[in-house]
Amino acid sequence: MGARLAVKRRILDDIHAAYHRREYIHPDPLEFLHGYSRARDREVVGLVASSLAYGRVAQILGSVSQVLGHLGPLPAEFLEHASGETLRQAFARFRHRFTDGGELADLLQAAGRIIREYGSLQECFLRGYRPQDSDMTDALIAFTRELKSRMSGKENSLLPCPERGSACKRLHLYLRWMVRRDAVDPGGWEGVSKALLIVPLDVHMHRICTGLGLTTRSQADLRTAREITASFRKIAPDDPVRYDFALTRVGIRMDIDPECRMLYNDLLRC
Repeated sequence: MGARLAVKRRILDDIHAAYHRREYIHPDPLEFLHGYSRARDREVVGLVASSLAYGRVAQILGSVSQVLGHLGPLPAEFLEHASGETLRQAFARFRHRFTDGGELADLLQAAGRIIREYGSLQECFLRGYRPQDSDMTDALIAFTRELKSRMSGKENSLLPCPERGSACKRLHLYLRWMVRRDAVDPGGWEGVSKALLIVPLDVHMHRICTGLGLTTRSQADLRTAREITASFRKIAPDDPVRYDFALTRVGIRMDIDPECRMLYNDLLRC
């Protein structure tokens, strides 16, 4: 590792130490996953929370809470036995921005069918996962195809298509939550390498990474997400999304935390 890269890693590690903490999770839909001890329940909660992670934070938290209230304390078991009609009735009045209850019921029904067939969402994901791949792209394509094959066939705002080249931030967020395991990310998917994860890229993270010189591309798409991830992989080869959560906290706390601004400015000068 070159001297400049070593300095950048030191500062990133300082940011990670300061902000990659449980107390900084709220308000973030990730907080819901920490309420479930069983991995097969957590993966359902993670799918719901990540799928609805667009729009205003307060609205996201309210929508996720509403859905989980219907699924009960054992959401995997609920979906395993719930019929499509039960789900459509339960969420008939649901609305999250441009997502309606029919789309939500369609996704949950597909998840329930996968749980009945494979035992868990992870087992389904592992069918398309290859440790020798360069990243999670192909595994994610295979996983979303499994879900879509059990849905109505209509376009669904909750499930993007990785093969179309979009960044699929919500899906990569889901994988980060389920694959990594520490004080922030609760994990649950054993046997999946965090070294293959891709940075969950949205406009905010794209702006941060552009400022840090990790990409020069103007589009926040899959190609850019992979480019940024490759840059992080030079710093943390075994865990390229290690700094994702802490860096997003930087954007939130920049105006209220002088130490945060100082660390970020140091990083910009690297």
